[in-house]
Amino acid sequence: MNTTKQKRSASAASLSQPSKIHRYTAAFLPPLILGAGVIGLWYYISFGLLEEKRRFLLRPIHSVIDVGFLDGDNRSESLKALWSSTEVALIGLSIAIGLGFVLAILMSQAKFLERAIFPYMVTLQAIPILAIVPLISFWFGTGQRSRVVVCVIIALFPIIVNTLFGLQSAERGMHDLFTLHHANRFTRLRKLMFPAALPAVFAGLRISAGLSVIGAIVGDFFFGKGEAGIGQMLKKHANRLNGEELLACVILSSALGVLVFWIFGVIQNKAVGRWHESNSATS
Repeated sequence: MNTTKQKRSASAASLSQPSKIHRYTAAFLPPLILGAGVIGLWYYISFGLLEEKRRFLLRPIHSVIDVGFLDGDNRSESLKALWSSTEVALIGLSIAIGLGFVLAILMSQAKFLERAIFPYMVTLQAIPILAIVPLISFWFGTGQRSRVVVCVIIALFPIIVNTLFGLQSAERGMHDLFTLHHANRFTRLRKLMFPAALPAVFAGLRISAGLSVIGAIVGDFFFGKGEAGIGQMLKKHANRLNGEELLACVILSSALGVLVFWIFGVIQNKAVGRWHESNSATS
């Protein structure tokens, strides 16, 4: 009797769960529909609104694919520049993560340090990069080092803010429990504050990952010495009015940003996805 009930409940549960086809359809069909609409609008603007002599402003997508991606010389040049920008973004993001974690941990341990450091981090975030480009070039030159500095400046603030918020979000009752057990600062940080901060930490990492790509491209746009990155390609094709190559570089830049954002999203789901879901269900 119990076995029959268990089979019925299992079959009912399996029927209530959506199939894989339904899940994949729900996940991929809306973006595909929207993408088809964007491509249709793209063709309408290229052939319907723009005259032939002004069509260089927005080349049709098949022309972009043919010239920007299928042409061997253009493809190899763009991919080489993309890899150079990827290296700069990864280096800058790694430095920003290390520096941001250290500053956030220090501020979470002492209110005095938080009040002392945080206003300067806000000030650094509020300064336009264009305003300090001459200083960066004067201090660090006009090569890859300056591009990395731009990446760090752009990507640092979200890591600090989200990590600090996460470290301070542990429940007061849990803090009292650790106090009753005479836990030291390191134990409290390792076993209470850091696990509670993981969702906020990964949210900051995903934001900063995308910003690091922007920083690499912006830095490459202003600092041209050394190996050319995707920013230099954008600048060159814009000056020469190479519409197909320019749009191909824009697509590659966007793809790089989406890729690093997706990678950190996958890491977040593997690291804290189930824990965060179960924690939300119990609260």
